[in-house]
This record gives sequence, C-alpha cells and structure tokens, in this order.
Amino acid sequence: MERIFFGNMDKPKKTNLELKKEKVLEIAKKVEKAKTIVFANYHGLSASQISELREKVKEGGGELIVAKNTLISRAMSINHLPVTTNQLAGPTATLLAYEDEIAPIKKAADSAKNLDFPKFKFGFFGRDFLDMEAVENLAKILPKEVLQAKVVGSLSSPIYGIVGVLSANIRNLISVLDQKAKAN
Repeated sequence: MERIFFGNMDKPKKTNLELKKEKVLEIAKKVEKAKTIVFANYHGLSASQISELREKVKEGGGELIVAKNTLISRAMSINHLPVTTNQLAGPTATLLAYEDEIAPIKKAADSAKNLDFPKFKFGFFGRDFLDMEAVENLAKILPKEVLQAKVVGSLSSPIYGIVGVLSANIRNLISVLDQKAKAN
C-alpha cells in the first residue's frame, strides 16, 4: 500500500499569539537595521498603489511595511524608540531606509505629489525624533550624488582661482620679457 504524505502532521500549528510574537521580532530586526524610519498615513491608497509605492521605496534602498499598529509599536519599543498609540492612529505604513537615509523617503514623497498619498506622520532619523514637518523637509533634500558633486565643485573652485592668479603673473612676466626682447 502506498503512503500519501501531507507534510509534517505531528508538528502542532502555531498559535495566533506565537505568530504575532514572531512578526514583532521580525519587524524589530528590520527597525534595528534601518537608518531612517518614517510613518505615513496610507488611507485611500489601493492595493496596486501600495504595491507600486513598495517598489519605488525598494528602488531607493528601503522597505515599506504595512502591519498592525500594535505590532509596529511593540517592535519600536524593543528598539527603545518610543511610539504612542495616538501617533500610530489609523492606517499607518512604516517606511524603513536601509542604505541611503533619504532616498526611500524622497521616492515616497514623489509618489505623494502624484497621488496626494501617503501623508507623512512622523519618523526617526537614527534615534532622533522627527515631526511631520521635519520629515517633509528631509524629503526635499537633494539626492546624495548631487550634494557630493556640489561639495566637490565648491572645493575645486578656489583651486582654479589660485591657478588662474598664479598663471596670470607668469603670463605677465613673459609678456614683459617678450616686449623687452623686441625693443632691443
């Protein structure tokens, strides 16, 4: 007689509480890795728009998590980042920036211009609390590459000025010597 295998039937199913604890620990690990964390109201976005937003945030080196507010709150408290239930009221998406502190937030802000959602609530830059206005200002900062190019340009500008001044003196000397040689 052939035996049909339906998986490990001896293994008991996890309870709802165990599943929630695992989810909280999973989110807490992600929060620990994140350089910047931003919370946004996503009420009014369709599932496809949320999926599109997730992809854009992922392009920026981040992750967008939609989970129950109590799970997010517990994950934040594990990382010693205080979040109250009032701050997380309503449908709240959590945006985590892993590589670049600002790029995923800029991607979300760009989507917000087109869709008028998500609306930022508050966040954390490292361990520093950011209110809604600070998060919006953070999203307005130029991309890292542009800022680096401006710094390099600012640093090289005085060098070109010095080279120009020094070469002008040498040109003037050569001109004087050339005129003196022609006069003789």
